[in-house]
Amino acid sequence: MMWIPLSTSRLALGGENKNSYFLFNHPKEIIKYMNPIPENELERLLKLSELDLDYTGLKLSFQDLTKLAAKVAGTDISLINLIDSYTQWSIASFGIDVEQMPREDSVCQYTIAVPEEDHGFEVKNLAADDRFKDKFFVKDDPHLRYYFGVPLKIAEGVNLGALCVLDKEYQDITPEKREMLELIAGEVVNRIKIQFAISQLHGKIKESNKVKNRVAHDIRGPIGGIIGLAEIIQLQGDANKLEEVLDFIKLIQKSGKSVLELADEILSQDYGKDNKKLPTDQEFTMGTLKQKLEDMYSPQALSKSVRLEVSYKDDNADIPFPKNKLMQILGNLISNALKFTPEEGVVSVTMEMEVLDQDKILRFEVSDNGVGMNEEKIKEITDGKAVSTQGTQKETGFGFGLNLVSHLIQGLKGKLEIESEKGKGSKFKVTVPLK
Repeated sequence: MMWIPLSTSRLALGGENKNSYFLFNHPKEIIKYMNPIPENELERLLKLSELDLDYTGLKLSFQDLTKLAAKVAGTDISLINLIDSYTQWSIASFGIDVEQMPREDSVCQYTIAVPEEDHGFEVKNLAADDRFKDKFFVKDDPHLRYYFGVPLKIAEGVNLGALCVLDKEYQDITPEKREMLELIAGEVVNRIKIQFAISQLHGKIKESNKVKNRVAHDIRGPIGGIIGLAEIIQLQGDANKLEEVLDFIKLIQKSGKSVLELADEILSQDYGKDNKKLPTDQEFTMGTLKQKLEDMYSPQALSKSVRLEVSYKDDNADIPFPKNKLMQILGNLISNALKFTPEEGVVSVTMEMEVLDQDKILRFEVSDNGVGMNEEKIKEITDGKAVSTQGTQKETGFGFGLNLVSHLIQGLKGKLEIESEKGKGSKFKVTVPLK
C-alpha cells in the first residue's frame, strides 16, 4: 500500500516498494540512493509522540491551509504530511484524496532531513530524478512532476513532517511564494500546538468537574451529620447526659473520619471506580481502540496481502483508560510486524484490561508469523539499540520504531517482553499499569 485514494481499497504495487539502492554495489551509488534520516531522528520521533495526535482526525482543522498553499504556489495539489517511524500520514490534502503511504516511498522524507538553512526541498522534475522516477505516483496516475516541500518545524532542528505542493507540470516557486509557504507551514505547527494544548485543557477541565461534583456529593453527608449532631448538643444544653454526649461525639468523629478519608482519596487522585462512565476525548475503551487500529493499519496490511486481526477480551472492555501514547506504541509494533510478515501471513493484536482493586493493568500482544528474530536482535531492541533491516518486500527500515516503543513503554512504567525465533515469527507483549 502506497498512496491510497479514499475510494480505493487496493492498489497494484508492482516493484515500487523495492528500493533501487539495493541494486548497486559501489558505496557511492548506495549512499546516493539511500533514504535520508535526520541526525536527530529519535528526538524528532519523541516530539511527535509527545503530541499524541490522532492522524486520521485532523483533516477539518487543516483543510483550509492546504487549499491556501496550493493557491499560493499555483499547483493542483497540496498536502500536510506527518512522518513517523514507518508511515507518512497525510492529515489534510487538497486536489487529491490520500491518507497514508510508506515513509520510504515519500518525497517529504527528504524535506524533513534538509539542512535548516535550505528552507525547503524542491524537485523540478520527479520523472528525471533517479530517486523518484520509478515511484508509482510518478510512473502512474497522477503522473506528478513537480514537488516543493517546507519542513514543519516544532523546535530548533526538529521537523514533524512537511507542507508540500505538487503538480503535473513544472511550477516556478518565487522567493515571495516560498516565504508565504513558510508562513503557512508555521501556521500548521501553531495549530498542532493549539490542538495539543486544547486536548490537555479539556482533560484537566473534565477531571476538575469530576472532582468538584464528587466532592460536593460525597462531602455533603458527613458534613451535614456533624452540623446536625452539634446542633442537638447545643439545643439540649445542660440537659445533655454524659453518655449521650459521648455517643454524639463518637458519631461526630465517625463523620469527621469520613471527610478525612475523602480528602485523602482526592489528594491521592484516586476517585474510585466508575465502570459505566463514557470515555472522554483523551480516553479509549477496548472497542474504540480496536476500531482506531483497524482504520489506520488495515490499508497497510491489505497492500501486503497480510491479514490483520484485532481482538479484545470482553471483561472490563467498557472501562475507559487514558490514551497515553498507546497509538504510538501499538502502531509502531503493528507496522513493524507487517514489515516482516510475508504475503498471506497474519498479524494478530490482542488486548485486555485487568482490574485489581483500584488499579488497572493493560495488556497488549502483537504477534506475527513472519521472519522472526534471533536472541541478539531481541537484546538490541530491549536495550534500545535496534538497527534497521529490510522487510519481506525490501521495505526500508529506519531503525527507530522499536527504539521509540521501548522508550515510550519505559516512560509509562510498563514492560516489554519479546518472544521470537528465526523463521517462526515474533510476539511482542506490552504491559502498562494504570493507577
